[in-house]
Amino acid sequence: MLPEDLEPAAQRLPADFAARVVDWQRSHGRSELPWQNTQDPYCVWLSEVMLQQTQVSTVLGYFALFLERFPTVQTLAAGTEDEVLGLWSGLGYYSRARNMHRCAQDVVARFGGSFPRTAAELQTLPGIGRSTAAAIAAFCFGERVAILDGNVKRVLTRVLGFEGDLASAAQEKALWALATELLPPAAQRRAIAGYTQGLMDLGATVCLPRKPSCMICPVSALCVGRREGAPERFPVKTRKLRRSAQSLWMLKALDSKGRVWLEKRPSRGIWAGLYCLPVYESRALLLDELAPDARRTAEDAPAFLHVLTHKDLHLHPVSVACAAERPPTESGNWFAAVEWSALGLPAPVRKLLVAGD
Repeated sequence: MLPEDLEPAAQRLPADFAARVVDWQRSHGRSELPWQNTQDPYCVWLSEVMLQQTQVSTVLGYFALFLERFPTVQTLAAGTEDEVLGLWSGLGYYSRARNMHRCAQDVVARFGGSFPRTAAELQTLPGIGRSTAAAIAAFCFGERVAILDGNVKRVLTRVLGFEGDLASAAQEKALWALATELLPPAAQRRAIAGYTQGLMDLGATVCLPRKPSCMICPVSALCVGRREGAPERFPVKTRKLRRSAQSLWMLKALDSKGRVWLEKRPSRGIWAGLYCLPVYESRALLLDELAPDARRTAEDAPAFLHVLTHKDLHLHPVSVACAAERPPTESGNWFAAVEWSALGLPAPVRKLLVAGD
């Protein structure tokens, strides 16, 4: 049962909301993306994971590379984590790649290599949340189930005039209930894929965070946010991520063959599981790690800023020459360019290595 203050919003919506979205998607929505027009759950799942917090234009190239190397969930499950992270390198949010690899292994081990057909079962897999599970179930198996990713939250809160603070779990639950009420009727099962894609497309191309294109929106006549002249104030979410800043010194050690010394990061924390230049909290700590002959070769490169979701990293590269038999740290290995280029590397590390190659 919905909270009393949410019932009027649901009642204000005409019964043709879903039909308008479906009709618009058919004539104006996106249909040319490589993961569309398919009911292959592997392709849909792969795209959904990649598109989390990443733009379509960026995902296109990575999607093609992944399908070339891992054309099926079985091949992905059989690959190594280093291979997966290597292909993912540059997409960011690397926990998505690790969960994706574990998910593929679970699909093979628990479901015989076939994705489960319901959103409820899909949610039992690593890295598949409620909205991603619903998207796979709707697109591939026609299940009548609601999605609620960031774009869809924006569309629905504006149309409904939903005032609830989505920082509250109770308000998010209430919005899920409304999203379910807005689904096409059960008798129109074939419409669910078009409706789901239509909501995604509206949020991605029309109902933008800033300066939404209300004049061409198929549901503008129903939209409370537009009627009140303030669609951009939705969705309401008061809790903000606290940003922090950190300075790190990165050791770029090269041997006489031009190989670079890389360490594998711990399984938790920043750049977890990736290969990386050794990092230090200060330049002094970096230099203390080096043998005297290597320390004398130290050269500072210009510092630069790398922005993460919740943290600004001020990175200070220091290049040194090392003898191959005297590596700078105890854990790690020397890698030639042909080797490190295939590894999972943090974007700023890859940038430094490519620039110096």
